[in-house]
Amino acid sequence: MDILQDLQNRGLVQQTTDDDGLRKHLSTNQVTLYCGFDPTADSLHIGHLLPIIMLKRFQKAGHKPIALIGGGTGMIGDPSGRSSERSLNEAEVVKEYSNKIKDQLAKLLNFDSGDNAAVARNNHDWLGRMTVIDFLRDAGKHFGINYMLAKESVSARIEQGISFTEFSYMILQSLDFLKLYEQENCTMQIGGSDQWGNITAGMELIRRSREDAEEEINVFGLTVPLITKADGTKFGKTAGGAVWLDPEKTSPYEFYQFWVNTDDRDVMKFLRYFTFLSADELEELQQEVDTQPEKRVAQIRLAEEMTRLVHSEEALQQAQKITESLFSGDLKQLSISDIKQGFKDVPTYVTPKEEFGLIDLLVSASISPSKRQAREDIKNGAIYINGERQQDLHYVVDKSDRIEDEFTIIRRGKKKYFLVRFQ
Repeated sequence: MDILQDLQNRGLVQQTTDDDGLRKHLSTNQVTLYCGFDPTADSLHIGHLLPIIMLKRFQKAGHKPIALIGGGTGMIGDPSGRSSERSLNEAEVVKEYSNKIKDQLAKLLNFDSGDNAAVARNNHDWLGRMTVIDFLRDAGKHFGINYMLAKESVSARIEQGISFTEFSYMILQSLDFLKLYEQENCTMQIGGSDQWGNITAGMELIRRSREDAEEEINVFGLTVPLITKADGTKFGKTAGGAVWLDPEKTSPYEFYQFWVNTDDRDVMKFLRYFTFLSADELEELQQEVDTQPEKRVAQIRLAEEMTRLVHSEEALQQAQKITESLFSGDLKQLSISDIKQGFKDVPTYVTPKEEFGLIDLLVSASISPSKRQAREDIKNGAIYINGERQQDLHYVVDKSDRIEDEFTIIRRGKKKYFLVRFQ
């Protein structure tokens, strides 16, 4: 099966500029393609995963991906898909973000040596050296105002208002395609469906700027669909905010849980989109969803594949260990690192390393609102220390209850966890 057919089977092709031409181009050439990532934060998030995985799919098929970091365009801001203008970051901030994103991309794409090793480029290398005169003479002259106004990324903003800065973004991104075409023989750009106008504008700039050249110009664009969820909520958002690829911002355990909690109605689509599982494996998982949805076999497989890909096998094992400990209630086996991940957002009470009567500790840590309620909670069997029920009203929490002499995990009822940190 050719790469384009596989993408279509997975529902990953929203638009192509020339389906038949692209199929022939991919089958007869090692194609260099690119996707851009503007550094609008110090980490990529889960919304960036699909284009990254698309680059990996082409790489696995023998083609050469370029991850283009928008150190230049990130200074401007893409109006696509937005109803208001972005806040502009300072140059040093954009540079810092760019370096961090480059490191993340290096972990996700194969940057090792080889004929189709991925490479990272930064468009600040050419946009940062371009003068205003160069921009207007070499690029601006190829863009008619009516042509630009007709693009959805611009037309959608006309009523709300769009600055000349963001209006120019399309030309800057088009210059990226032209520079990569000239310097890297890059003949294909991929992106989200909101990038269609920018992609086709880049192809047009290549053709217009090379009108006097004798070579045949074959350039192509492909977009992936917007990811939607069956319940109508935005993909990649949780109660805690965005799901980041940086483990310091979203821990591997939180990342794993995000995928485990996928709706039954979405899980097969996400498995097709985000994983490299074969059609036979996908069919088996579909049967699990149809016949035994309560076992969440497909969701667990999705979580395993994604956590291993983005983080590591070791991070996956740790996420699974934390999950199993919370499910079984056996919390004593957790390490400090496990606790910091699994209980990251749990209410935490910090206290000196002393012995405490359980009733006093429950009140001091705001686990129970009063000593009377604390006694009721203990007598009723609602209090658990490190996973073990404690019903002794005279129980003293001491060093033996501290995990690695630092944490004690207290549960009140079925799901309310509290962390006591001794220091």
